[in-house]
Amino acid sequence: MRLLGLDPGLRHTGWGVIESDGHHLSHIANGVISVDVKLSLAERLAKLHQGLVQVVDRYQPMEAAVEETFVNRNPNSTLKLGQARGIALLVPAQTGIPVAEYTPNMVKKAVVGAGHAAKEQIAMMVSTLLPGVALAGTDAADALAVAICHAHHRQSAAILKAVSG
Repeated sequence: MRLLGLDPGLRHTGWGVIESDGHHLSHIANGVISVDVKLSLAERLAKLHQGLVQVVDRYQPMEAAVEETFVNRNPNSTLKLGQARGIALLVPAQTGIPVAEYTPNMVKKAVVGAGHAAKEQIAMMVSTLLPGVALAGTDAADALAVAICHAHHRQSAAILKAVSG
């Protein structure tokens, strides 16, 4: 099953596509959509939307997962990040792709085993879990981590569903 992971941001949105076949994961592609901060908010959101539509059209994922927003000290920044996250939820949903959401701690625990791992640890574990991957940056590594988290959680959900009848 082809899965898309998204790490939303207003400046840089990471994306990663993996293939999940049972317990075997393989890397398909990853990248970062970077948006010029000099553009208006509306223009930046439109560019992010266009970039994500291209990713979905090109890689045809069957499911998507988006990292939830953490609340930081600046409410204005949190609001803007939430708008970028809304675009990340919208694009796959517009094409009928189911979208799951995971907290940053869930993603880190699924990939690194600790909920407060540093970005470098995440990138190292993503490279370990997807041998031969050439990461397009830390945002892309985070997006691949979201996809890996989703692969693990969807497998667990399928097992629980099968056991419960």
